Amino acid sequence: MKLQNTFQALSDPTRRAIISLLQEGELHAGQIADQFQTSDATISHHLAVLKKAGLILDERRGKYIYYELNTSVLDEIIHWISSLTRKESK
Repeated sequence: MKLQNTFQALSDPTRRAIISLLQEGELHAGQIADQFQTSDATISHHLAVLKKAGLILDERRGKYIYYELNTSVLDEIIHWISSLTRKESK
C-alpha cells in the first residue's frame, strides 16, 4: 500500500464524496458524474486518482465503466491507524 497516494487521493472532498457514493454499491461513470456540478472530464480525473491509489476498482461492461470500492485498501488504512493507537496506549 502506498499511503502517500492513498492520503493524497482522500484529501480532496470530491473524491471523498465519490467514495461515499460507492459505499452503496457499484456505479458507472455517468451515474457518478450526474451527482456533481462539474465536467465529466473532471470526474474522470478524480476517478483516475482514486484508481491509482487503489481505492476503487473498475470494470468495463459494454459501453460503460463500472466503479466499486476496493475495501482491502481501506482495511489496510484502518489496520495501520489502529496499530498507531495501540502503540500509544501501551
